[in-house]
Amino acid sequence: MGVARCYLVRVEMTYDAIIARSFGRFKRKKLVNRVFVVCSFLLLSFCAVFRFRPYLGPSPTFVENSMAKQEQRSNSTALQSTSSSMIDQLMAENVMKQREPPCHVMDLRSDSHNITGEVRIHAKSSTVFIPFPEKINLSRGHNPWKIRPYARNKDLRAMNRVREWSVIPAVSDVQVPQCTQNHTIASILFSTGGYAGNHFHDFSDIIIPLYLTSRPFNGKVQFLISDNRSWWVTKFRAILQNLSYYPIIDIDQEEDVHCFPSIIMGLRRHGELDIDPSKSPYTIGDFKEFLRSTYSLKRGNAVRLRHGDTRKPRLLVISRKRTRSFTNSTNIAETAQSMGFEVIVAEADMHVARFAEIVNSCDVVMGIHGAGLTNVLFLPEGAVMIQVVPLGGVELVAKTYFEEPLKEMNIRYLEYKIGTKESTLIEHFPLDHVALKNPYSFHRCNLEAFKSAYLDKQNVKIDVRRFKPTLLKALELFHE
Repeated sequence: MGVARCYLVRVEMTYDAIIARSFGRFKRKKLVNRVFVVCSFLLLSFCAVFRFRPYLGPSPTFVENSMAKQEQRSNSTALQSTSSSMIDQLMAENVMKQREPPCHVMDLRSDSHNITGEVRIHAKSSTVFIPFPEKINLSRGHNPWKIRPYARNKDLRAMNRVREWSVIPAVSDVQVPQCTQNHTIASILFSTGGYAGNHFHDFSDIIIPLYLTSRPFNGKVQFLISDNRSWWVTKFRAILQNLSYYPIIDIDQEEDVHCFPSIIMGLRRHGELDIDPSKSPYTIGDFKEFLRSTYSLKRGNAVRLRHGDTRKPRLLVISRKRTRSFTNSTNIAETAQSMGFEVIVAEADMHVARFAEIVNSCDVVMGIHGAGLTNVLFLPEGAVMIQVVPLGGVELVAKTYFEEPLKEMNIRYLEYKIGTKESTLIEHFPLDHVALKNPYSFHRCNLEAFKSAYLDKQNVKIDVRRFKPTLLKALELFHE
């Protein structure tokens, strides 16, 4: 399971386990007693607010629950306060819950805030001022919070490359800057920091989440990009222009205070190259159709062969100039041609439209595990992907990143795990070396050791005789 096991175990750690490790038996008992006291005050204050101080303000603007983070901060503050301050705090929170500005969606993958009402963005200080209906002093119960608007919430390595933004409620003691640019449309703030530039993460962390978040606006939404990289915008300009009618604002560079009627901070991500239809009106099939429309791709379905059909399925062998490349791609192409494929060998580059057209013209794509396989998103329905899994214990990552997502894309999946002698690592290590026999024991979840040995130094020389049954299976799938 290799490095994937190390990563996934961390992600799957529950909050209960964290709490259990954070508090000893005595402290947990003490915490329970304190929580009981707080709950009692909450009940009393709830009655006090609604019996003697009815809410007379406007009807709530937001329809979802208040933020989990805010509730955790409020509970922590209450545990450390005196009895009188707790009552004030809890009464304020009860009023606040009826006016809570953000609609907050958070899971292990992403953190997104949907805020409506006049929103003011002061980019020089990385601050977003959000509305508060009645200018009463609830600063103790409604504290500012921070967000890094990138959809890989628990990945510290990625999030350290993302600019942090402060969100400040406009309560009575907050100095709110004056608007210098007013907008009449909604806005979405997201980052192209993190792992942007890796083709897989471009789609899994940014493009698909941006599609999910912005599609309901039908183009009438303003994109605000933090950590902007001009080359990234150029690479995906066609997609960005198909999701928003308006020129992108490089928000980090703005001197003005931009004001919007609403903002979504951060993007919603369901999984790796995935859209969960139970959480969205859209599907990954809808997204693929969006890509076909964006890049004017002609083929909606792969070839289907009948008895006596002389057509040849088209096979794309994805090549790479650097690491994890096929050292015998010509031999692979000749073998596939002899079996009845039309073969093309090509490498992906910054020209997304050009390569999307190549992929869409093919019925089968094969490549070594890596970001280049993300281009299967451009394949027609019913096509086949062959993932060549190199040495290094990457089976679980290969499954999570590509095999599982393909089930919802109507793309058939085949896998070829190379043998030890098909890896160029045999040029660096003897055949009985632990790096070849037990990769996990060799790298022990050390990312740098894993990357150096298995990603940076490894190429593949396919044993075409051993590989033939996989090609034959791909052919058979087009006759079904």
